[in-house]
Amino acid sequence: MNPETIRPDSPESTAPEVEQPEVIEISNGGTKRLLPQNSSTESSNVEWKQYGERVAAFLQTLPAYVTRFFGENKGPLGTIGLIVGALVTVKLTLALLDAINDIPLIAPTLELIGIGYTAWFIYRYLLTAANRQELSDQVTSLKNQFLGTDS
Repeated sequence: MNPETIRPDSPESTAPEVEQPEVIEISNGGTKRLLPQNSSTESSNVEWKQYGERVAAFLQTLPAYVTRFFGENKGPLGTIGLIVGALVTVKLTLALLDAINDIPLIAPTLELIGIGYTAWFIYRYLLTAANRQELSDQVTSLKNQFLGTDS
């Protein structure tokens, strides 16, 4: 068979026909674009619209849902908030103390102040029995004021 002659009933002559999609013209400020319009594009647009509607409906009910959630879980959320707040406070305090400790001569100065105060406290309250009794009375008075059993 000659390759230049193709018979109409031969398999080479029947090429699959490709359906050409319709072309729509969109003008945008003087610029014209040609977009294919086919069923897959339309179905994807419909799917995106449905998705957008579901998101919009969810966003409309979100404030009511959040309000109800916080109303129902006020106690546990408050406890969690206090725990997180305490952890943040401890972390910040440790960071501040570490920063102060890195300043030259501050750490030794604070140690000397602590040693001096400890020496004064021992001299003032712990050396004699009368001073120890005075300290005990002050601690008892403070405890009674704190607990509300002031007699």
